[in-house]
Amino acid sequence: MDMKKIAGAAVLAAGLLLGGAGSVWAAHLEDIAARGTLRVGTTGDYRPMSYKDADGKYEGFDTELAEKLADSLHVKVEYVPTTWKTLSADTAAGKFDLALCGITRTFDRERTLAMSDGYLLFGKTILCRKGEEGKYKSLADLDRPEVKVMVNPGGTNEKFAKSRLTHATLLIHEKNAEIPSLIAEGKADIMITETMEARRYVRMNEKLAAPLVDKPFTRSRFGALMAKGDQDFLNYVNFFLAEMETDGTMDALEDTYIK
Repeated sequence: MDMKKIAGAAVLAAGLLLGGAGSVWAAHLEDIAARGTLRVGTTGDYRPMSYKDADGKYEGFDTELAEKLADSLHVKVEYVPTTWKTLSADTAAGKFDLALCGITRTFDRERTLAMSDGYLLFGKTILCRKGEEGKYKSLADLDRPEVKVMVNPGGTNEKFAKSRLTHATLLIHEKNAEIPSLIAEGKADIMITETMEARRYVRMNEKLAAPLVDKPFTRSRFGALMAKGDQDFLNYVNFFLAEMETDGTMDALEDTYIK
């Protein structure tokens, strides 16, 4: 028996297996170029990052960022709907090349998937009804049984509420974009959200207030989410984000969609 041939065959088989796995799970730059589209996963329910309007058009900070990323690759954007509950599973399954829709960088996501370098500093805060700002000056003011806190399922808002507001009455509502209006209507007292979303909805709805927007409970950054296994693609996305920061594009987008 020729042991060199056996060893060579084993190496070849391993290479084929790894190559096959890479073609399934990884978003290769050459595949994107050949396809002519960058498939971007988005929930489309998070103003001002990524929101799908009544006409089916996507808008927001991350929507424009995705368009610029596609332009840099000389391809078009193809939006692929996902949800906060299925975001990680859809990413791992390769349903899109990357997700961009206001996704918080977390250790849990980084352990199982790949996250880009961070952009935009933000934190968890609240929306409440106008006129009730004085009730909520601290986290302790929220963490009471009589306070009804509403969040969408599957994301970091739900995780924050469950870990930090253990005494409050927690209400789960499937559609994140509907929660601000429900707060304004009195269906719940508080929405857990991020600082940029809070600022946007206060401008949109005069019945809402964000009393703690300048004193967020946490500090985080957003990132692009993708499956593990393609370091070249991750490197490219990180390079793109750094260039957008350097040339002032990030500041311009922030002025347009957030400030």
